[in-house]
Amino acid sequence: MTQADRMNRLPKQFFATLTRKVAELQKNAPDLINLGQGNPDQPTPPHIVDALCAAAQNPVNHRYGSFRGERYLREAICSYYEREFGVSLDPTREVAILFGGKAGLVEVSQCILNDGDLALVPDPGYPDYQSGIALAGAQMEFMPLLLENDFLPDYRCIDEDVARRAKLMFLNYPNNPTAATATGAFFEETVQFARRSDTVVVHDFAYGAIGFEEKPVSFLATKGAKDVGIEIYTLSKTFNMAGWRVGFALGREDVIESLNLYQDHAYVSLFGAVQQAATAALRSSQVPVQELVDLYRKRRDTFLQALVDQSVPIVQSKGSFFVWLPTPEGVSSESFADQLLYDEHVVVAPGKGFGPHGEGYVRIGLLTDETRLSAAAKRIARAYHRTASLRQ
Repeated sequence: MTQADRMNRLPKQFFATLTRKVAELQKNAPDLINLGQGNPDQPTPPHIVDALCAAAQNPVNHRYGSFRGERYLREAICSYYEREFGVSLDPTREVAILFGGKAGLVEVSQCILNDGDLALVPDPGYPDYQSGIALAGAQMEFMPLLLENDFLPDYRCIDEDVARRAKLMFLNYPNNPTAATATGAFFEETVQFARRSDTVVVHDFAYGAIGFEEKPVSFLATKGAKDVGIEIYTLSKTFNMAGWRVGFALGREDVIESLNLYQDHAYVSLFGAVQQAATAALRSSQVPVQELVDLYRKRRDTFLQALVDQSVPIVQSKGSFFVWLPTPEGVSSESFADQLLYDEHVVVAPGKGFGPHGEGYVRIGLLTDETRLSAAAKRIARAYHRTASLRQ
């Protein structure tokens, strides 16, 4: 068989190599601490599981459902956004139910980009933005996310010709991998840029519930945001529903309609019991969400303080469940990650895998208990200082 050209355009899956390394080492390293993934370690709250189990018993849910999802879920999504972010939405025209946020992030490029079109991508950023662009046969221009600009893109640095050509732009705050957050003022600049350049904004709000100093800002809460773009949300992180594959896109009507049309041809709809469980998650008490955020905050504080106590430079994590840690000066992200893996039995993700400007950092997931995180911090500090001393 000869693969279609679009398959050959897909970027190399950098983390597949890391997964293979970890699997091989794990056979002989029972003390391995895996902080390299973004997979929530807590269970889904019981009331959501109970809602699923009850709904699964209903024969109505054993049949194909509405192509574009059930109205009760779309209305629950709108109520959630109004309550949590102060954003009003029309459940018929401004909501697309997705088979997980990742699906929507890949699909939106198919809906908007033609062969040779240009998309703006954060660097470092979630690799699947690039996957969707590659499948569409489009081109990419990276927007550097730098520490000196709080890991926000600087629109003044985007070439005028690039801005004019860009049809699509991806953003993600709270950010994976840098753990940075965005301000309302930044999103106002984003709306202005999108209007000037006629660019559709896609804000990946996967970590929208996980902010530590203050609640994360929804892009759609910005005046004019629904005129220029959409926001994609997932229940994976907020409600520990990563394996349930349910998310939604919200905002600009023509983009939402295009996503719905695409999915009309690709799917029928989510299993009805999952839709009812998602509705329960969105409409019920949000106390479990706040408890989860508090858990991640304690983990962050414990881990970062342990590094500070051992004189390891850090970057403060403002949101998500990640730490973006600088490598020792002059040491590549892949080299440092390998040292941690083989010498200290700690798994981290090399920043290079998130884009060229991810070089010089590693991403650490706060997805184990505080005792293990403290142990990991000691091992990381040991490797950091050993490596730094060798380069002096």
